[in-house]
Amino acid sequence: MAADGGGVSLDNAEAWDIGAALGDICEAAASVIMPFWRAGVTVRAKADDSPVTEADHQGEALILAALAERWPDIPTISEEHASEFGAPDAIGPHFFLVDPIDGTKAFVRGDKNFTVNIALIAHGRPVAGAVGAPATGELWHTGVGGAMKRVRGGTPAPIRVRAWPTGSARAVLSHTIKEAADMALESTYGYSRRELMDSSIKFCRIAEGAADIYPRHGPTMEWDIAAGHAVLAAAGGRLTTPQGDAFIYGKADQGFRNGWFVARGG
Repeated sequence: MAADGGGVSLDNAEAWDIGAALGDICEAAASVIMPFWRAGVTVRAKADDSPVTEADHQGEALILAALAERWPDIPTISEEHASEFGAPDAIGPHFFLVDPIDGTKAFVRGDKNFTVNIALIAHGRPVAGAVGAPATGELWHTGVGGAMKRVRGGTPAPIRVRAWPTGSARAVLSHTIKEAADMALESTYGYSRRELMDSSIKFCRIAEGAADIYPRHGPTMEWDIAAGHAVLAAAGGRLTTPQGDAFIYGKADQGFRNGWFVARGG
């Protein structure tokens, strides 16, 4: 299976520089999402009791249309569509994962830590991706040879994970984590500082060298983390199971649900 961009095979998508194009789509989605932020948007509960807003739906519609126009042969699995109509029972080796607003709870309460996520999966791993933070204008994306960051449409600059700072490693964790769980994770993974935030921004802070580890001993979905994983890997980091095994995408038989994982920098 091939795509545009000179007929480059999707099996070599890390050399096919689509990350910036995915970033452009993230920024276009941000332009329709932001008018709803801090504007008293109506919140509905989905079947799993998680929140959804008109911003989620409008952002998703724009992303799905843009992906279908540019890469019509690549299927897409997106959070809100899957929530309403169900996730597919099977998926091929190449597909996009989309979360139009990761961190909807943060979005609803007016917090800046929410993101737009798009990732390309090839044979179980994220080979290209982009994460946009509409409230801050930050955008992280994969590129040929590494990961990039641009702010409010500026010139992209390369980013890289930092070496593990012994004695002062910083973890990024969900703001809902309980103190006992935090203490257990600290004992297991050896960090001494922490910052609490929502969404896939956590992966990007590690990718740009502002944090060191994100252990997640709790549920997530594939579309929550794939784009952040792609950026982190391009920046020299890694995401594995707690046992150190490769983290696999395309788990249709599990409803695209994830097990525990650990994201690390250098």
